[in-house]
Amino acid sequence: MKLKKVLSLALGVTMAMTTFVGCGSNAKSNETSSKMAEGAAEGKESVDIKDMNPEDVTGEINFITHRTDLTDTLIQEYITEFNKEYPNVKVNVEGITNYQDDIKVRMSTTEYGDVLMLPDVNKNEYSNFFLPLGTVDELSQSYRDVQGKSFEGDVYGIASMLTAPGVLYNKKVFEAAGITDIPKTPDEFLAAMQKIKDNTDAIPYYTNYVAQWTLTQWEANRCAYGDPKVLINMSHDNAPFAQGTVHYEIYKLMYDLVKQGLVEDDPMSTDWESSKQMIADGQIATMVLGEWAVSQVKALAANPDDIGYMPFPITAPDGKQYAEIASDFAYCINKNTKCPEAALAFLWWMVEKSGYAQHEDGIPTQIDADYPEALKTFEDAGVQFISVTPAPAGEEDLFDNIDNGSEVGTWQPKWKLTMVEAALGNRSETYDEICNQMNADWAASRAELKKKNN
Repeated sequence: MKLKKVLSLALGVTMAMTTFVGCGSNAKSNETSSKMAEGAAEGKESVDIKDMNPEDVTGEINFITHRTDLTDTLIQEYITEFNKEYPNVKVNVEGITNYQDDIKVRMSTTEYGDVLMLPDVNKNEYSNFFLPLGTVDELSQSYRDVQGKSFEGDVYGIASMLTAPGVLYNKKVFEAAGITDIPKTPDEFLAAMQKIKDNTDAIPYYTNYVAQWTLTQWEANRCAYGDPKVLINMSHDNAPFAQGTVHYEIYKLMYDLVKQGLVEDDPMSTDWESSKQMIADGQIATMVLGEWAVSQVKALAANPDDIGYMPFPITAPDGKQYAEIASDFAYCINKNTKCPEAALAFLWWMVEKSGYAQHEDGIPTQIDADYPEALKTFEDAGVQFISVTPAPAGEEDLFDNIDNGSEVGTWQPKWKLTMVEAALGNRSETYDEICNQMNADWAASRAELKKKNN
């Protein structure tokens, strides 16, 4: 595969004509970091990594990842291969289990690694913490979904891989229950889960309630109605969770699964790690998870072919099924790094040469790379893949500001937990009452934001 990727960001004509010296001196490295950021802002031409002599890239960098399960195995193999090309760069690896929360705490200092996975922060804060990697116009020619980790035209994160949302399932359990067709609507899915409950010993759907973040995986299906402008439209809508919206239908299915007793007996005692083995063994039939989970569960199964991945069971009003192609965690670089050249070399090597996406059954970041075998069910069903349309100029952080101000938190577990508890009978609210409250909070946040901006 052709390796033509920008190392980033415009180091300026002088830097482009000189040899990288790695971390030979902190003053030089800090100057390089500064010029990278300044160059991006000025729109200067980027530097191609192939213009550098790999042996001249030196230094010691820290790579912080959420993949704690791979730090001592696969990632070490990657580093070994990376060092064959870049022998004078030492890479240390650190895995963080509670990545999102813990890395944000560390970002209150300057010590949050050199290369890390881009955490969930407002886009307008990207430049406060990370180095820009190039422009959207430049990088979108070669990479998928670069706009998703960009702000005001500059890209701050490059996806480690991309995924399509769906439902992880055990084919053997479906067969034992007599399910021959993949469900395409919520009603069909509920009927299939009832068949599993009636005809097998498997748990039809596993909520993974205790882990909490697992409930947020449902949000990845926000494009199920085929609307790539869903976030833009939500930013201008006072009732994005009203009946008839895609969000209403998505979470109504979650609520109904629990309400109809098609989940584990006690959601308050679920365990994420053991759930992977349980679905691999056929003790669980389905879980809504990202495509990244396919390879993890297959690795645990006695027969990997028993593990399948189906489209989320919603059919859009136009009669088609859609799935959003979106970034999994993206690689980014700490703007305070003392070794920007080494950090950039490692970032682009991981994207271009590691093979991580293929290992995880994910969609490679490169546009010219093939879709994984895990998505064959989607292709057979005629699912159309789409990407979210980036916000127009001047509204890049509008959705995040409304979402955070409302405390709805579309990617937070708070109200998903409320829905599960209400469906269990532990709370008094109905599903519609929960949605009405979210609409009220959303509208209030929009009004407050508008007031501040006037």
